[in-house]
Amino acid sequence: MNPEIDLIVCGGRIVRPDGITRADIAVAAGRMVKIAPEVSAPAASVVDATDRLVFPGIIDAHVHFNEPGRTEWEGIATGSAALAAGGGTCFFDMPLNSDPPALDAARLREKKRLAQEKSCVDFALWGGLTPSNLDQLAALRDAGAIGLKAFMANSGIPEFAAVDARVLREGMKRAAKLGLIVAVHAEDDALVARFTAEQKALGRTDAWAWLDSRPVEAELAAIRTALEIAGETGCALHVVHVSSPEGIALIEQARDQRVDVTAETCPHYLLLNDKDVARIGAAAKCAPPIRDEKRRKALWAELRSGRIHTIGSDHSPSPPELKTSKNWFETWGGIAGCQHGFQLLLSAAADSPVSDLPILAAVLARNVARRFRIDERKGLLAEGRDADFCLVELGVAGTVEPDELWTRHRLTPYAGRRTRARVTDTYVRGCAIYSSGRLTNLPPPGQFLSPAR
Repeated sequence: MNPEIDLIVCGGRIVRPDGITRADIAVAAGRMVKIAPEVSAPAASVVDATDRLVFPGIIDAHVHFNEPGRTEWEGIATGSAALAAGGGTCFFDMPLNSDPPALDAARLREKKRLAQEKSCVDFALWGGLTPSNLDQLAALRDAGAIGLKAFMANSGIPEFAAVDARVLREGMKRAAKLGLIVAVHAEDDALVARFTAEQKALGRTDAWAWLDSRPVEAELAAIRTALEIAGETGCALHVVHVSSPEGIALIEQARDQRVDVTAETCPHYLLLNDKDVARIGAAAKCAPPIRDEKRRKALWAELRSGRIHTIGSDHSPSPPELKTSKNWFETWGGIAGCQHGFQLLLSAAADSPVSDLPILAAVLARNVARRFRIDERKGLLAEGRDADFCLVELGVAGTVEPDELWTRHRLTPYAGRRTRARVTDTYVRGCAIYSSGRLTNLPPPGQFLSPAR
C-alpha cells in the first residue's frame, strides 16, 4: 500500500547537480516518496511552486552558534532561524566558541541536548582537536561528532589552543584510526605573528594593515603542512574557508596524489573583495581575510571547475561592541552570513550566462552530505531522502536589510546589497519551518546527525 501523502509540491523547477527539471514532489512521513513530471494523488497539503526553484536544503557545515556559554554572541535558536530564512535545513556547529569548548564527550552531549531543544533545523556537531584533548578523540567519536576541528593559528579563544605540526600529526594519526575527518583552519601561526609584528612596528592599525598581516603566503604554508600530514597519516582532511585560488590549486595537486582532502570556501570570498572590506568595516573582518578582486573572480572559476567541493558560511557573529575599535588588530573578527550569503550566491548564479545553480546544488548540499557521510538521508532531491528543500524566487529585485536578520545582532557585511533571489519557504523533513518572512509551523526539534560508520 502506498503511504499516505502528506504534501505535494507541484510545478516547481527542481535543481539537482545534474541539471534543472520541472517536476512535482510527493512527501510522506518526512521523506520524498515520489518525484515525477506530475503527481496526482490525494494529499493533506498542496503547495504551488510554479515559477519558483525547488532547491535542496542547504547543509551549512561551518557555523559558530556559540552555545552554551556565549549566547549573547549568537545562540542555537537565533542562528538556526537565520539559517532557515536563508534556505538552510542543517548545520554543523563548530566547537570553539562554546564556553567551555566541545573538547570532550560531556561537552558535546550538552551541546546536543541544547540543540535538540532549540534548533528548528537538523544539526551535527564538531568536536575539537587541540594539544590538551588528544586522549578525548575516541570519546568524541563515540558521542557522535561529525569530525574534529583544529586551528593552525591562534583561534582567539584561549581555551581552544592552536596545534603545531607535531600535535596535528598525532591528532590526525588517531583520527584516521577512528575514521574521523579533520577540518583545519589553515594559517601559519608563526608567519601571521611575524607579519602582524611588522605592521604594528610601522604604526599601521587600519583595515589594510590587517589584510597585509595575513597574506596568502600564510594560508598556503599551513595548507602545505596539513596536506603533508594527511598524506603521511591517511587521515581524511577538510580545509575550511579557503580564501585563495592558490590554496585550491595545492589541494587539487594533493588529490591527484591520492590524498583524501576536500576544500571548502565561503560566500564572502566569492562575493566581496579587499576594497569592500575597507569600505564596509569590521563587519567584513575575518580570517583568512577576504582577498583582492582578481582572486575573487578566480575562486568562481575554481568553483565552476569542480575544484571547490563545499561552501559553508563560517557564520561567526559577535556583539556589535566588539567591533567598534578603530584598531583592526583589536576588533573581533567573524562574518555573520548564514542568512543572506547563500541567497546572494543564488542571485549571482541566476545572473550568470550559464546557470551555476546545479553547481551550487552540489557544493551546498550533495557534496556536503557525501563528504560527512550523511548522504543516506540528506543532500539531494531524490526519492527516499529527507524532504529538505527551499523554494526560491528568482528575478525579483530586492535589497538586504538589517531588520530582516534573524540573528541575535543585526550586523551583516551584506547590508544594502542588491539581490535577485529570495527564499520564500524552507522545509525540513516535509515540515514548513519558514514562510513569507517568518517562522511557521515549527516541526519537532531538530534531529542530531552523526556520520555513518
